[in-house]
Amino acid sequence: MRRIGAAVAALVLAGTGLGVAASTASAVPTAAARAAACPTGWGSGAKGGATAGAVPLKDIRTGRHDCFDRMVVDVPGGGSHIGYYVRYVDRLYQDPSGEYIPVSGGAVLDVRVGAPSYAPESGAPTYSGKVGRPLPGVNVSGYSTFRDTRFAGSFEGETQIGLGVRARLPFRVVQLDDRLVIDVAHSWTGSR
Repeated sequence: MRRIGAAVAALVLAGTGLGVAASTASAVPTAAARAAACPTGWGSGAKGGATAGAVPLKDIRTGRHDCFDRMVVDVPGGGSHIGYYVRYVDRLYQDPSGEYIPVSGGAVLDVRVGAPSYAPESGAPTYSGKVGRPLPGVNVSGYSTFRDTRFAGSFEGETQIGLGVRARLPFRVVQLDDRLVIDVAHSWTGSR
């Protein structure tokens, strides 16, 4: 009788183990499923809308995601219609001086946001960026796509930023309430 009980117990444990293994295997996505989960089709062409604005930006930050690296420009009070113009350039030149600002990486995005880095009524700075220097508080070391950031200044209600990326990769720009989001994909194929 003990042998039958032990055999039944062993079968129950084996069945439980198989069920756990099966559920674990289905919870781990395949490479094809992971690739399909990453967005594709963003393209690398220029994207934009109206650019000049009167509400100043307060902060610029970055983050890493599974499929893309993200830059967020915070413009409290800007609503969901913050102007922008983002495009790949061979070299970053400050507007309007034309001064060359070196940006590291295989490609450079010229990011223009319809929000000054100063209070329009007083001229007091609202963002501590210095022309030609990396963005304050932003460290992109270890990112899959981002390589460098440079503040290019503000002129006539528009702030210019240089974003150095690994290569000319697809990107998107999303307007959200009080912020602008720039996502640059890790690859063209949607794989990680």
